[in-house]
Amino acid sequence: MATVDIKNLKNEVVGKLDLSDDVFSGPVNTGLLNDAVKQYLASQRSGTHKTKGRAEVSGSGKKPWRQKGTGRARVGEIRNPLWRGGGTVFGPQPRSYEYHLPKKMFRAALRSALALKLKENQLNVVDAFSLADHKTKALGTALSQLGFKRKVLVIDHQENKNLYLATRNMAEVNLIASLQVTPYQLLNAHHVVFSKAAIQALEEVLKK
Repeated sequence: MATVDIKNLKNEVVGKLDLSDDVFSGPVNTGLLNDAVKQYLASQRSGTHKTKGRAEVSGSGKKPWRQKGTGRARVGEIRNPLWRGGGTVFGPQPRSYEYHLPKKMFRAALRSALALKLKENQLNVVDAFSLADHKTKALGTALSQLGFKRKVLVIDHQENKNLYLATRNMAEVNLIASLQVTPYQLLNAHHVVFSKAAIQALEEVLKK
């Protein structure tokens, strides 16, 4: 069974936490992680690309010249896609790229991401994010003492207003609730910092 140190915000070890082998010590399925990352990034796309068709571009619908007898190619209107300034044929239209992985695949990818972070010593646990106030400087000092400087993913279980306000102004720190974390967010972080309650809550869900 894997074990991690529980630290306080002063970087002092205050205990040990046993982690479930079913969640944190399983094989790392890179193919499944790739699917989870693609799904997350696809869901972030705005999908607002748009081109105008022949019915939307400006220009008259009048036939420029008669059908026969001029020696020129027949044409119906100047909005013809073959003409300069005409409409685009089969151009991109606004749409949603969002899709969802099956629940079992998503949870398996999450277990793989957690196992990878533990294997690379990038998974950390603090006893609690107990902040005296909402000042960004205090949290920045605490994270520096813990050795975290960039791309830090902070995961807490309960609503913590001081923590939310402190991280809101930190470009390199991302705060998320334990049951809303995704494999992409775990893989994209250099340091993953759980509160003890958060990692236990996530472990309980992923055991099922």
